[in-house]
Amino acid sequence: MGDLQKLKSIVGNYKGTNRLHYPPDSEPDETPSNLNLASILDGRFVRIDYTWSYKNAPQEGSMLIGFDPKENLATIHWIDTWHMSNKVLPLQGVAESDGSLNVLGSYPAPPDPDWGWRIVIKPGDKSLNIAMFNISPQGDEEPAVEASYKS
Repeated sequence: MGDLQKLKSIVGNYKGTNRLHYPPDSEPDETPSNLNLASILDGRFVRIDYTWSYKNAPQEGSMLIGFDPKENLATIHWIDTWHMSNKVLPLQGVAESDGSLNVLGSYPAPPDPDWGWRIVIKPGDKSLNIAMFNISPQGDEEPAVEASYKS
């Protein structure tokens, strides 16, 4: 069973790169990215705020991360200027013993069935990797975002 302690131990400001896989079968678009990792509300939650760009247009996103130790349930509420428009995407999953988080949510894609979205956050020593995956209604998973940061 994991928790948010590893993320809390590396709070701070980070610089790195954001790789957007769009369209999925093309070369990823790589841009500089900045990230702030903060422990908030008396250590009950962790917040990640990040910036990146797409075709020279500034973008930003935020993740509010919680963890319920009774259920070993990690939750993320994710917002982003490019992917999410004006909606919040709730995701839930597990916190691993190494401090990584693996959470899953879904979003509507009418008239088709909902698509899945998975976020994996891997904290290291003064580093952080975030991967996001788009999951088709048939269960096919493709990389959507790969971001790597160092303090």
